[in-house]
Amino acid sequence: MITNTEIERRGNQHPNQITEFRQDNDKLYFTTQNGVILELTVMRDSAIRFRYATEHVFEPDFSYAISDDVSLGYNELDVKEEPPEYVITTGKIKIYIKKSNLKVQITDLEDNIINEDEKGFHWEESYDYGGNIVKMSKVTQSAESYYGMGDKASHTNLKGKRVNNWNTDSYAYGKDQEPLYKSIPFYVGLNKDIAYGIFFDNSFRTHFDFAHERRNTTSFWADGGEMNYYFFYGPKISQVVEAYTNLTGVPELPPLWALGFHQSKWSYYPEKNVKDIASKFRELKIPCDAIYLDIDYMEGFRCFTWDHQRFPNPKKMVEELQEDGFKTVTMIDPGIKIDRDYWVYQQAMDNGFFCRRADGPHFKGKVWPGECKFPDFTDPEVREWWAGLYKEMIADIGVHGVWNDMNEPAVMEVPSKTANLDVRHDYDGHPCSHRKAHNIYGMQMIRATFDGIKKFSFPQRPFVLTRAGYSGTQRYCATWTGDNVATWEHLWIANVQMQRMCMSGYSFVGSDIGGFAEQPNGELFARWIQLGVFHPFCRVHSSGDHGEQEPWSFGTEVTDIVRKFIELRYELLPYLYTMFYKYIKEGLPMLQSMVFYDQEDTQTHFRTDEFLFGEQILVCPVQEPNSQGRRMYIPRGKWYNYWTEEVVDGGAEKWVSAGIDKIPLFIKEGAMIPKYPVQQYVGEKKIEQLKVDVYFKDGVETSTVYEDQQDGYDYKKGRYSLRNFRLKGKIDGMSIQQFKDGSYITEYETIKLHFHGLPFKIKTIEIDNEKVDAASVKLNGNNSIEVSKDFTSLYISAK
Repeated sequence: MITNTEIERRGNQHPNQITEFRQDNDKLYFTTQNGVILELTVMRDSAIRFRYATEHVFEPDFSYAISDDVSLGYNELDVKEEPPEYVITTGKIKIYIKKSNLKVQITDLEDNIINEDEKGFHWEESYDYGGNIVKMSKVTQSAESYYGMGDKASHTNLKGKRVNNWNTDSYAYGKDQEPLYKSIPFYVGLNKDIAYGIFFDNSFRTHFDFAHERRNTTSFWADGGEMNYYFFYGPKISQVVEAYTNLTGVPELPPLWALGFHQSKWSYYPEKNVKDIASKFRELKIPCDAIYLDIDYMEGFRCFTWDHQRFPNPKKMVEELQEDGFKTVTMIDPGIKIDRDYWVYQQAMDNGFFCRRADGPHFKGKVWPGECKFPDFTDPEVREWWAGLYKEMIADIGVHGVWNDMNEPAVMEVPSKTANLDVRHDYDGHPCSHRKAHNIYGMQMIRATFDGIKKFSFPQRPFVLTRAGYSGTQRYCATWTGDNVATWEHLWIANVQMQRMCMSGYSFVGSDIGGFAEQPNGELFARWIQLGVFHPFCRVHSSGDHGEQEPWSFGTEVTDIVRKFIELRYELLPYLYTMFYKYIKEGLPMLQSMVFYDQEDTQTHFRTDEFLFGEQILVCPVQEPNSQGRRMYIPRGKWYNYWTEEVVDGGAEKWVSAGIDKIPLFIKEGAMIPKYPVQQYVGEKKIEQLKVDVYFKDGVETSTVYEDQQDGYDYKKGRYSLRNFRLKGKIDGMSIQQFKDGSYITEYETIKLHFHGLPFKIKTIEIDNEKVDAASVKLNGNNSIEVSKDFTSLYISAK
């Protein structure tokens, strides 16, 4: 008779002696005596996947994070067995696998340690839920720094921090608060000028400790699933981020209007209010491309409906707004009101599309409409149905974009703020509980939304915005950082969050400019606009509970400042569009932290405020009230003060004057910055000439301008214009070469080159190796000339 039925709780378990090794092309398998298998996959010479199984069994290999367009392939793979370890060598790194305990050490080809296991892989049985809590601990090298991890409201360098990933509706979150709206379990490590990255692809709640609990140990673990992580070797941070971005994917180009200025509020209604807001923008000549409708446009907060008391003719309103240059963006939430007379609810009921709990009943939760049920977006059939629901809104009414909110999913009036953990999900044919599906729920909702918007807005490009996400969500949509607060601290938070998101592969990102909760004063709003126009996604959004937050809400002085900076954004649209192109083609973050820009300079490793907008514009927001300037770090090289054209030497911290109407802004020497004329909205004006600001450099610099039709898909067929410029300056002359690619013919015929900082007076001008006179190129003093857009070489000199 059994009298003792207590299960022995064994605590942490570790791999022991390797007893078997086999190789299957790019996959290597190491099996230990106690049933642990390490599957090591060589994806590229510098990208390795590590996947661990216990009890000799791997789970089905499936991930929502990985792009279908991953580029794979390596140049070298050699495996040697030596007495203490196996040694795997690729074209870039060596990997040592200890025979006694399966621990991993990774070095470069000169045996400099890049990353090594401390305890390495270990696990603990989860007696509450079954399966394992899987863990990994790494040695923290001396002076090692850590970056990435998505929208964390913390210092850009995570050394000494502990964070976790569990998508959470974090209204009015504070500095260092955990967790927030997104789960991006990817970080970059930097030590002795060698960078590497680790992506822990596990959608359960994950935890990361960057030398917080133990100063010499960095750990990451998950509440379930497998220990499955990807290792990327640089040695440059840019190479690491490119490799991660290649793995998890990039979006399509957005329509150019999506990069303009957007205005939102909870909520603009009725229709007259929406039109009044639009009219005020045009009256005051403040550029704006989109107005957002929050949940109050719906009938009783029922998704895919309209309140016809507030909006009697939505189609006509959307058309009239578009005639005045405004795109309309509407909100859709995941919670579907329980109402048998509500067609969306009844369709989902008839087809079994709602999430169920473990014992069978539908999961219910309170959201804005009251008691709701939630579609299971991890089911492909549900996603297809959801995409089809957008037909009336997009194809018939003409709405231009959709905004998915509350998709963590957020549930009100419950301690967890979300669905019960026993809710079941299809997970694309890999059934699981909400413990595993929670962090990807919002991603799969926005994926379905993207598919619907793309289908019904064709041949125009879709615009979609999400609050929640997981690694790879960037393939489908833009995002913002959730319900922030109108405080100076949140201005700082917004700055570091944008930099961190961009380094985490997700560049199409912005904050609620001015703060969602509470209300800014005029100074804070102006300073936030000055920062926000240099973020890839640029939108004012507020709760509306604390007053108005339109550009004209804070008096004439602030209105003029806001207009000035929004106009600057519209001038820089071709530069911003080129940034997006490079993000898609090269995985290059649209914003670069100082450490990303110059990792060799240790002064950059703990900088939070300064960042590069693209590759050639340095920005540093003023983040304290009553400031007439600030100290900031200028990275190495020479930089032009945008406002004064003073040239400063970098590699030092400097005081920079910046009254309320300015932000510290510098241009890299040698840069060629393209500009359009100020427009009230994208497409208002025919671009009759491309202006390019040319900043002299004694040396060589390259610049790029990407253009296409600004919408549609012809660019995928080669109908784009890509201008690559090579500037070479000397004390008495300067040459510019243009290399053109693509078949798109721009509307303009000439380029106006506006020179800054020329150390000589122009006397000679040669275009395509032929001398021309000053009048033919409209030489204006020493400042500008106009040339054919098709020139291949230009030379100006003092001789």
